Amino acid sequence: MRRKGKRGLSDEDRAVWDSVRRSVTPISPVRRSKLAPPAPNAPDPGAPDNPNRKPPALPDLPGIGSARSGPAPGLHVDHAPSLSERLAQAPVQMDRKAYLRLKRGKTKPEARIDLHGMTQAQAHPALTRFLLEAHDRDYRLVLVITGKGRTGADDGPIPERRGVLKHQVPHWLSTGPLRQIVQQVTEAHMRHGGGGAYYVYLRRRK
Repeated sequence: MRRKGKRGLSDEDRAVWDSVRRSVTPISPVRRSKLAPPAPNAPDPGAPDNPNRKPPALPDLPGIGSARSGPAPGLHVDHAPSLSERLAQAPVQMDRKAYLRLKRGKTKPEARIDLHGMTQAQAHPALTRFLLEAHDRDYRLVLVITGKGRTGADDGPIPERRGVLKHQVPHWLSTGPLRQIVQQVTEAHMRHGGGGAYYVYLRRRK
């Protein structure tokens, strides 16, 4: 006896359902796993936009060392001081008050020589004659103008040092006959040429 309110499939409905079921292909388990969406709270650890993604470790280069360990043992980086720094660090051989006035540009040179446009072969004897004559006249402070050196857009594959006379003059002043009469050398104040000139303080005549 059938319960009221529930009606079974008729023969016609069952035939339609069997026809639909035969036309459907079931999804295989492998395909079903590929089509399944990822879990909402499980980000890909290798995704670029993952905030918890760790950057790849950088390999250490031989002889250089890693960024964490610093320079490789035995690798020494030496920054030689510039010519201006060496002159500024030289010991003061003259009266200190006079030296401070000199550095501030408050002492006027008694004579000057301009070596612009000269070669080394021309500048060295010209400078020697000038300083020996200045010392003979008992001058104490003279100005030697060398210039800062030429500037160029391209030095080629082997760059040349600029300001040859600027670098050579201090060497000439500390050697040969000039060494005996020169007491102090320092870069000139801006009003007297700055880095393109030198104050040369001479010793007194005996």
